[in-house]
Amino acid sequence: MNIKENKKVWFVTGASKGLGLALTKTLLEAEYRVAATSRNEAQLISSAGAVSDKFLPLGVDLTDKLAVKKAIANTVQKFGQLDVIVNNAGYGMGGTVEEFSEQELKQSFDVNVFAPVYVMQAALPFLRRQRSGHIINISSIAGFAAATGWAMYAATKFALTGMTEVLAQDLKDLDIHATVVAPGAFRTEFLSNNSLVFTQNSIGDYSSVRKSHQRYRSMHGVQAGDPNKAAAAFIELAEMPDPPTILFLGSDAYNRAKGKIDDLNRSLNELKNITFSTDY
Repeated sequence: MNIKENKKVWFVTGASKGLGLALTKTLLEAEYRVAATSRNEAQLISSAGAVSDKFLPLGVDLTDKLAVKKAIANTVQKFGQLDVIVNNAGYGMGGTVEEFSEQELKQSFDVNVFAPVYVMQAALPFLRRQRSGHIINISSIAGFAAATGWAMYAATKFALTGMTEVLAQDLKDLDIHATVVAPGAFRTEFLSNNSLVFTQNSIGDYSSVRKSHQRYRSMHGVQAGDPNKAAAAFIELAEMPDPPTILFLGSDAYNRAKGKIDDLNRSLNELKNITFSTDY
């Protein structure tokens, strides 16, 4: 098999741990060519491997637009093409709207919204010239059916979900695909004490929110989702000739999405008279 002609080139962000690392390792084992990013290049190399003819590890601050543009250019220079973009890097900060500081609010949107935008803006000129490619943005089930105590995390993931839905329409005539993936809980470091982040300000009146956060802490290590199976699902998604605009991953994501859709349908029917009453 001629790898260059038959294997896609992937660009994966947030690849030193979690879903990004599982995907990167699975891709390399399947002999895809991969460029992968992490803030900590040494950790990425230690986890996924050193530079090779099929792997380009990149230390990138994804909130730095020029650094992102350089990383995409280096990927194309090394591999000669760019096929699948996976915006996986992101993080969650728990807290209510009232508890967020300006800095925490900005950081949440910088990492979860602006960074993926910078990657897409850097990659799309290459994809448009090829008239091919697939952008996969990793949102969360929280970007469709939000949970108490995660207001800004949900806000950023809703933004990424809505953006990708429109992007898929905008790119359709260019033969470029876009999919937003909404995973449930996967057995990664996301819920560990090292990764689970909360607002510095904690207001005592929100006791039910604190209880919700504690439930999330207790889920670490027993999440239903298998990161390696998620990696296989990403590859299957990227090989689809007509991929979906949104994909839920995990039975928990499915159940939360189904519950919200059912609630919306009930609400639409119950409030139909009021909804229609505002027309001329």
